[in-house]
Amino acid sequence: MVAPVPTATYTGAMNHNLLGLALAGLLAAPAVAQTAPIDSKTQARIDRILKGTPLIDGHNDLAEQLGEYHDGAIAGLASGTAAWPDHPLMTDMARLKAGRVGGQFWSVYIDGTITGDEAIRRTIEQIDIIDRVIAAYPGDLERALTADDIVRIHKAGRVASLIGIEGGRQIGGSLPALRQFYRLGARYMTLTHNQTTEWADSATDDPKFHGLAPFGLKVIAEMNRLGMLVDLSHVSPEVMRQAISASRAPVIFSHSSARALNDHPRNVPDDVLALVPANGGVVMANWVPVFLSKAALERDAAKSAEEARLKTMIRNDTKAVAAGVKAWEGTHPAPPVTVADVADHIEHIVKIAGHDHVGIGADLDGIDEAPVGLTGVDTYPLVFAELIRRGWSDADLAKLAGGNVLRALRGAEAVAASMKGVPASMATLEPAK
Repeated sequence: MVAPVPTATYTGAMNHNLLGLALAGLLAAPAVAQTAPIDSKTQARIDRILKGTPLIDGHNDLAEQLGEYHDGAIAGLASGTAAWPDHPLMTDMARLKAGRVGGQFWSVYIDGTITGDEAIRRTIEQIDIIDRVIAAYPGDLERALTADDIVRIHKAGRVASLIGIEGGRQIGGSLPALRQFYRLGARYMTLTHNQTTEWADSATDDPKFHGLAPFGLKVIAEMNRLGMLVDLSHVSPEVMRQAISASRAPVIFSHSSARALNDHPRNVPDDVLALVPANGGVVMANWVPVFLSKAALERDAAKSAEEARLKTMIRNDTKAVAAGVKAWEGTHPAPPVTVADVADHIEHIVKIAGHDHVGIGADLDGIDEAPVGLTGVDTYPLVFAELIRRGWSDADLAKLAGGNVLRALRGAEAVAASMKGVPASMATLEPAK
């Protein structure tokens, strides 16, 4: 039976206040779910691979976390976040180094219900946070605008830092705003977030267009002209298919997993995975437990149902409802989701799309729980160790790490170069009816 879509599950970077509780629950998981340490021989092999090819993660929501819970403060990111015990982070400079991270797309996220000029302003504020983080830690981070920048910065021992805009509403229906975001460093844009927009259907909302509206096709064409990657995480399967067909450049899925293994709408169906090779795109596997595990998804749906029941039975008493939900959680522990589950999704993507079209988009600091052991940016080597155990070659591990993303970005750059004579689009969004 297909599990119902939970009403209170992952919402991008919206439930971070639960992070501490979620991680505490993971620490209490049964012993069978604990992650084995990496032996020295395997670690040496991982280090050799990631020295030659930068490990590029497709999606990290640090900026939203800092903006929403820490007033945009950027101090304390050198090593550990003990100063913020109520909202611990999954990211700091020491852990980036420990995780052998070579490149990071920093997500600039705002709630997908925000529209128009306010969406543009709030996106600029998120970009400002990333700018200030990069400036504050010059020994650890450096801005990257091209694939060659990523390679150069990685060789220098720093994390190449790019920006990804998480949601098409953030341009406020304005292609000039899209162009300015590119100028400010954005190198991908997710076409929707959790909400269907004025020009594209979301995977987690009612469809309006059964794919893309005409303006959505113009957005993709302008992104191709600029050299900005089209990100198809969060969009409906119809948008996925239409965007892959429309885009002259490789597309990415910055943080999505395989729907065949778990029928969550945020995952990518097999028929779409089969379209990716001809496009040259990359599907970057996510670490959200409810995306990875059917058992976790079903438990989350049951929790949402219990919360709805309590709200009906106990009106006007939010504390009592919260206490009831907490009691329910105590008798319905979360099933362990592990590194092996992440590896299963990676391998399924490879089975359908091939080794040339898979990457990692963990969504750290954008999730309220994580698989056992994968609780921060220091833990990427655990995924590589699991795949080594499964017999992966160095060449294929290097593709997963960042080789595929570098190729996709270079493809977008080449398309932009070929469109130099194409004027900037002056298309406008038709008023909503």
